[in-house]
Amino acid sequence: MGGLAAPLPKVVEQLRTTFDSGRTTAAAWRHQQLAQLSRLLSENEKQIAAALATDLGRPAADAWLADIGAVQVEIKTARRNLGKWMSDSRVRLPLAQFPGVGKIHPEPLGVALIIGPWNYPFFLTLGPLVGAIAAGNCAVIKPSEYAPASSALLARLVPRYLDQNAICVVEGAVRETAALIDQRVDHIFFTGSPAVGKRIMAAAAPHLTPVTLELGGKSPVIVTDDADIEVAARRIIWAKLMNSGQTCITADYVLVSKTVAPALIDKMIATLAQFRPDASTGLPILDGRQLDRVAALLENPGGTVVCGGSIDETAGTIEPTIIVNPHLDSPVMQEEIFGPVLPVIQVDDLDEAIKFVRDREKPLAVYLFSASKQSASRVVSETSSGGVVINHIGLHCMAPNLPFGGVGNSGMGAYHGRWGFETFSHRKSVVSTKTRPDLPILYPPVTALKQRILRLFF
Repeated sequence: MGGLAAPLPKVVEQLRTTFDSGRTTAAAWRHQQLAQLSRLLSENEKQIAAALATDLGRPAADAWLADIGAVQVEIKTARRNLGKWMSDSRVRLPLAQFPGVGKIHPEPLGVALIIGPWNYPFFLTLGPLVGAIAAGNCAVIKPSEYAPASSALLARLVPRYLDQNAICVVEGAVRETAALIDQRVDHIFFTGSPAVGKRIMAAAAPHLTPVTLELGGKSPVIVTDDADIEVAARRIIWAKLMNSGQTCITADYVLVSKTVAPALIDKMIATLAQFRPDASTGLPILDGRQLDRVAALLENPGGTVVCGGSIDETAGTIEPTIIVNPHLDSPVMQEEIFGPVLPVIQVDDLDEAIKFVRDREKPLAVYLFSASKQSASRVVSETSSGGVVINHIGLHCMAPNLPFGGVGNSGMGAYHGRWGFETFSHRKSVVSTKTRPDLPILYPPVTALKQRILRLFF
């Protein structure tokens, strides 16, 4: 069931039939499907890179790192730990339930719907699929229509490598997504913008379908006056250039101490020149719609454009741009940028930076460059975000032993590693006890003596 011609209700019905057969709950099936997914990636690296180049203009090295290698790490982690994750875990019961035994039994949810985004169409679609397979679910993958070459490749490859009756790809747009949600799937995993996430959640509500929303927001970078400015500049620019800034966890803006702001700005401009020595064009943007959106953010932002700013509508590119002290009420400081534009706001100190972050929606990540452990502790404890990285950008997303997800406006739920397994699992409580002794203390008639004895146990 790759490029599907069957009606969507039939597609989901087939997946349910497969799930009800019990085949996907076997450890052997899960291991085999994960191994096949790894083969899909390794044997088709060139095709995947070509699709990403077509859709996003992404270099092959970045394609491997961000969309292939990242999923392979997830697969290795899941296969290595699957036996432990699947095992029941014993828990102690209250004395009043002696000689009962309690355990937590993880069971798959059923049929999962994974709605992928266009910016990392393999990593952010197949990454959640690792968790769904590891947990023993069937899954329907809905790739983004805005990355058509990647979507078409997934539709061709998935049925070649994976169990066609348990995992399938449905291509399409809003109509197909809505139709899939209407089939009362057992879990929806969506990666995208907060605006679309709200619509997904509303569509899931009539069926009470649980959702995991991996969204975005404006992730800040705080640079204190004791930071290593050269390293900070290099890592901020490296992250901002990745996929032309079209990354949910990239640096959206910088809050830098006034005492080191000139040095940081100079280093970032120099780093751009170093990283792009032969650059004669801007960075590619997905399509005209996204180009117009990012271009609109550069209209009268206030502040000073110290680097870049050029837009080539014919080529569909935008030059990496740094804006110092734009107006805080301008669109570039109100909307998630999702492009190669970096506002830099000068602040007096860490107190002002923390307040700035706290006064806004909770971001997907907060980044801090500082030599101070105290500053790091304050940022972790005094700001709320999906994750925090100290002295780098985005590393938490590539660590399978850490949960990855948002909070508040940046999303709900988490995945990667064990957290992906648990997202697609139900933790069923199981209590087993003996029929004898069957003490009359719990049964009517209620007496004062029985109540006194029961209170001793509770």
